[in-house]
Amino acid sequence: MSGTDDLTVLVVDDDFMVARIHTQFVERTEGFAVVGVATNGQAALDDIARLRPDLVLLDVHLPDMTGIDVLRRLRAGGDDVGVLVVTAAREADTVRAAASGGAVHYLVKPFDYEDLRARLETFRAAQLALSGSGAPGQDDIDAVFGAAAAAPAPAASLPKGLSPETAEAVLDALRGAAELSAGECADLVGISRVSARRYLEHFVARGTAVVRLQYGGAGRPERRYRPVG
Repeated sequence: MSGTDDLTVLVVDDDFMVARIHTQFVERTEGFAVVGVATNGQAALDDIARLRPDLVLLDVHLPDMTGIDVLRRLRAGGDDVGVLVVTAAREADTVRAAASGGAVHYLVKPFDYEDLRARLETFRAAQLALSGSGAPGQDDIDAVFGAAAAAPAPAASLPKGLSPETAEAVLDALRGAAELSAGECADLVGISRVSARRYLEHFVARGTAVVRLQYGGAGRPERRYRPVG
């Protein structure tokens, strides 16, 4: 962690407008500060060595090398900086490579602020869990490895108003589909669209599901959910 209360973030994206949006998202989140923006892989490696950020928001499609190449070079050099992959790439091989390289999460573009905020706060909780001088307890270790890994059941620790039975049904529907919307989930489970979205967003926050925005005609983009793993 950095020497200040804020965790420092390097944004890596070759699209200037996207990098600016991601920078604004990070700076809206309490406890985080952007210390630099890199537009290619080599610049990212140089900036990581120079700035020593706590976290890197790393795109996969870069002009000189892939984000996965950047991640592999970091790990080969013994650098364990946190890396949150943010990309439009959805190929299984790319996701697996990010996971094997120790990425803290993988967020598919385009996404909205709340999607990124949830991942940032999870990362901060993990960093804080190991910031003390003593040996971490089990709760601290669970925070580092993710609440989902420690949960005895998929519907554990539900927010107020959500039932374990319905959560299990939503999760079953999610796992049975390559991708679905809140409306499609509602039809499958037999609940309202608003309720379905609450459950789906809960699973996104826990890392059990991921969401992407599907742009079509006029109006707001549709949120499409799919299971992780």
